[in-house]
Amino acid sequence: MKYSWLEILKAGFKQNQSWQPTWPTKDPAAAYDVVIVGGGGHGLASAYYLARDFPGKKIAVLEKGWIGGGNTGRNTTIVRSNYLWDEAANLYEHSLKLWEGLTADINFNVMFSQRGVYNLGHTLQDMRDIERRVNANVLNGIDAEVVDAAELKRRIPIMDTSKNTRYPVMGSSFQARAGVARHDAVAWGFARAAAKHGVDIIQNCEVKAMDISAGKIKGLDTSRGYIAASQVGCVTAGHSSVLAAMAGLRLPIESHPLQAFVSEPMKQVLNTVVMSNAVHGYISQSDKGDLVIGAGIDPYLSYSQRGSPHVVDHTAAAILELFPIFSRTRVNRQWGGIVDTTPDACPIISPTKIQGLYFNCGWGTGGFKATPGSGHVFAHTIGEDKQHPLAEPFHLDRFNTGALIDEHGAAGVAH
Repeated sequence: MKYSWLEILKAGFKQNQSWQPTWPTKDPAAAYDVVIVGGGGHGLASAYYLARDFPGKKIAVLEKGWIGGGNTGRNTTIVRSNYLWDEAANLYEHSLKLWEGLTADINFNVMFSQRGVYNLGHTLQDMRDIERRVNANVLNGIDAEVVDAAELKRRIPIMDTSKNTRYPVMGSSFQARAGVARHDAVAWGFARAAAKHGVDIIQNCEVKAMDISAGKIKGLDTSRGYIAASQVGCVTAGHSSVLAAMAGLRLPIESHPLQAFVSEPMKQVLNTVVMSNAVHGYISQSDKGDLVIGAGIDPYLSYSQRGSPHVVDHTAAAILELFPIFSRTRVNRQWGGIVDTTPDACPIISPTKIQGLYFNCGWGTGGFKATPGSGHVFAHTIGEDKQHPLAEPFHLDRFNTGALIDEHGAAGVAH
């Protein structure tokens, strides 16, 4: 028996009427013990680990838009931990270990695929830096290896590793445990898991002002009324400086558009992630066949979620140098996220001079990969009112003391 598309659509809607929402819709209560401002991956992860590890606290997540509508749903999903300095490498490795068990932990398939990540080298200095970083990773117990051009060609036959390109490939680093995950699933999974632990997930609730008295946070004025809270964690990525200004704070961060684009779906031909700092581009292929391509940050400051056409043009040209096979592939859509960058390309996970007010920001282009680790150490910092040992190097005061952690090289083009 054949059915028309209209009959199939009606049947689908009829079947879906009994589906339960992933998390319940909540109106804000008058007061909470902890309010997390920002309903992205980091904010939701923070709320989940707070509720799990510090039971009894009344917790809410406030999101000015909808869950997953910010950077969590506007990135290229790469997960890795091969950073250079101990402080950053240990934090990202903590996150990667959480990724490896995350689907089971939150009972939601985040589609974490450990397909490996290659960071290409195009010059002798690139290769020296790669060898230095790989050695540092191995000393920290993080999997890493140096791959020469011949081996790279064997592993990724469609890549042009000849000497005829503008930036010939000399080799790369490789982290086998790295990979990609499904960004939407991460947001939805953490939201559902947090809600099951009693967290109120409140959407369309924008913070307008902070109520601060005698050096302590008292509550928040929002678009849905006043909400009292004795502790507030701000996890708003590119808008962190706006929240900080409400508290009379000035953070050492800049907000830039970071853009990406995806192609039409095609047969699977690329089973890993390839990144290149020199040509400012990186690429992977999703499970449904789209090529997911990322660029560097736009040089100007902006809160726009739309990127510049010339950056897309440059990135497409760079990717085609590495993969000429994709020259006739069509681009389906393009978008931008807002990244908050610090002078040392490392995050801020810190209390502030205002008692009860904490900031988790400055992740720049490395936010998605850090999602579970960031949430876990931030939850500890708020719950104990004391920084998690892994978060101590990322205190806001390092910009006064000069104890910076320069990760510009390992942070790469964007990811």
